[in-house]
Amino acid sequence: MAEYWNFEPNYEQKAKRFFANIPKPEMILNYDIAVKDFVHSGNASAQIKLFLKRLGVDAKVLRRVAVTSYEAEINITAHSFGGTIVGNIFPEMIHIIFQDRGPGLKNIEEAMTPGFSTASDLVREMGFGAGLGLPNIKKNSDVMHIVSAENESTMLEILIYY
Repeated sequence: MAEYWNFEPNYEQKAKRFFANIPKPEMILNYDIAVKDFVHSGNASAQIKLFLKRLGVDAKVLRRVAVTSYEAEINITAHSFGGTIVGNIFPEMIHIIFQDRGPGLKNIEEAMTPGFSTASDLVREMGFGAGLGLPNIKKNSDVMHIVSAENESTMLEILIYY
């Protein structure tokens, strides 16, 4: 298993404390993502954004949540055998876990390179697969953590502070 961490400045200590002892969230949102279901892909991300908007979360934070969750949801749809999204809502942040059912990442560092893509021809024909998903997630999250191995599942989790 390979692992990748990204901490934005000023969040490293907060993140380390959070992951050392994850508290119980105020609310939990759960979504199943089907294999290659591009018709419905993006719905979970939109629902997370709408839910946070109803809670009164700032528009700049909503945009960051929308970008990160949409990119990760499309990655699950395009590159895996389906998966789940779990959004944990806390008073000061959102913690979202994206879990797929394989095939995993051969090289996480390479996958983080802008423009690198393993998208199939079908995915590219649909307008996806430019290799910007993980870099956009990194750019829009305060903390990003990936655990993956080739021929295994991939778990991506992000933190976005309000």
